[in-house]
Amino acid sequence: MSRRTEANVLSRYRECVDVLAVWLGKLTLLALRLIGRRGNALPGLVVEKAFPGYLARAMGRLPEGVVVVTGTNGKTTTTKMVATVLSERLQVLTNDTGSNFVRGAITATVEHASWSGRLPYDVAVFELDEAWAVRFVERVPPQRALLLNVMRDQLDRFGEIDTTARLLGTVAAATTGQLVLNRDDERIAALAARTKAAVSYYGVAPELRELFPNDEELYGGPLHVSAVPATVELRALPGPSRPVTRLRIEDTEPEVILRAEGPHNAQNACAAAALACTFGFDVDSVVAGLNKASPAFGRGQQFTVEGRRVTLQLVKNPGGFRQTLRTLDADAPAAPVIAVNDDYADGRDVSWLWDVDFRRLSTLPARRSTSGSRAADMAVRLRYDDVEVDEIEPELEKAVRSAVAAVEPDARVVVFSTYTAMWKLHAVLQRVGTAA
Repeated sequence: MSRRTEANVLSRYRECVDVLAVWLGKLTLLALRLIGRRGNALPGLVVEKAFPGYLARAMGRLPEGVVVVTGTNGKTTTTKMVATVLSERLQVLTNDTGSNFVRGAITATVEHASWSGRLPYDVAVFELDEAWAVRFVERVPPQRALLLNVMRDQLDRFGEIDTTARLLGTVAAATTGQLVLNRDDERIAALAARTKAAVSYYGVAPELRELFPNDEELYGGPLHVSAVPATVELRALPGPSRPVTRLRIEDTEPEVILRAEGPHNAQNACAAAALACTFGFDVDSVVAGLNKASPAFGRGQQFTVEGRRVTLQLVKNPGGFRQTLRTLDADAPAAPVIAVNDDYADGRDVSWLWDVDFRRLSTLPARRSTSGSRAADMAVRLRYDDVEVDEIEPELEKAVRSAVAAVEPDARVVVFSTYTAMWKLHAVLQRVGTAA
């Protein structure tokens, strides 16, 4: 048998194996759906165990390869923005459920493949947890990577932030084409030295820097203003009289109307725009995509419940919670609810709540309540910031219903929730309300 014949036989064999992998994943996903389970990870885990080479082969067939988006805060929203912008010109595969382990990427791949195993996409954009990103790039070296930030997050799982930075350094080193970094996070910017890929940056204007503290600044360190040129820079945030975000993309300053609220999402939009620029996207395509990007799952999603507006906001670490609280400045709620669980996915150690400044809640003429398995602990924490709590209700659905019933029609309820609470509350709000 000639070498060409052997290669053809091997190629055909791998194609057949990959079809079996897709069938196994799809049937597992179907079984989970039939019993009412989400199943965002299990199908990928089953395929990974049975066909360990499937993901690398599937990704190798995409013309534009893989984009990895990772960092402590903003992964899900930024990934959705990137995917939406790239969809202006490309067919994009993404793990938009927020399942950000390798198995979540595999599940997304088999779910969107045809039964014949074909992937009708140009590029994959995957959000990946910082630790799992390392395992992903061991299997699939990404053509592009977007690294967002390094903040204190789930210390019982990750350890200190220098450990997280080293994990992201492995991603940078594995990236083969284009690496986009946040210039305003010194640990992230330093990863330029770890890669052979072409490096570009995004950032915020110097006059806005204090609104986006990195980890050292969050705990009282001096403000760092980078002199590194950025492909995309945040120039102005939306205000009451002008609800647009202004960016600088190379030598232009377009205005964008973002559907995801808050300054942190304006920063995420800069990251997404900078990544799109590595594909050669023109400014009009970038702006059009950002204007279309809707809030990611549980990250500022809006619902209407009994005539009241309910916003669901995920919080999981001090930096992210502080930034999310700033969304209250533009549209103060009549009833903030803080729902804190301490399941494994949330992080068992909730001492990070003591690093969040809750004092702005005390200035709101609002009804304040706490919920979740750590509802009582959260109420104690708020009391130390002179924030009075009107209700402590561990049961999540009861807490939201009570907040809705306590405010006037058209009023706003904002629910800040940790990860597992967010999933449960999202199901509740879908059942009792209407998505906006």
